[in-house]
Amino acid sequence: MDFSCVEGCSNCCIEREYYPTVEFGKVGVLVLPEEKNGIELLAKKHDIKINVLPRIGISYKESNKPDQILAYQLMGSEKNGNTCPFLDTESNERSPHGGYKCRIYENRPIACRAYPIIESSPIILDPKCKFCETCNVPSGNINSELESLIEIKGKIKTNAPYVLRYATGIGDTENKNLVKTGWFLV
Repeated sequence: MDFSCVEGCSNCCIEREYYPTVEFGKVGVLVLPEEKNGIELLAKKHDIKINVLPRIGISYKESNKPDQILAYQLMGSEKNGNTCPFLDTESNERSPHGGYKCRIYENRPIACRAYPIIESSPIILDPKCKFCETCNVPSGNINSELESLIEIKGKIKTNAPYVLRYATGIGDTENKNLVKTGWFLV
């Protein structure tokens, strides 16, 4: 069975989760450093306000901030971190599968291109994906998604002794006292 979006679904662009724990806040779409300027230019071109935060950093000495940022994250447009700012939820335009249309689909981040694959060996699909809820691994058309995930992994691989994760400070109202902001050594 080939992977395809479920009719009318846009959940992967709407729902954000806490990762790795609630304390770190909701996670945004992973954006590699070489993608960051392009995403910011696309936002400006479409007159869309975006919030790009750091995500993963490394340091060669024990520190409370990184020497280098390996990945950023595009946060959702809602106060609780949900809904990609590039998802067109206001117009009547729809994607070919009937979900909301992505304003930058042809230029979307590589993390979006990898979805719904969240691990490459063995292949693991996002269990929150509506398509993936009902099937195992698609049999045919996931090569480009796998290639995208492998590319991401290759670019964030490091031998630095210290890895830091950025806590976004963004989450649901009921978790506001648990969610932190800033860099944390992991």
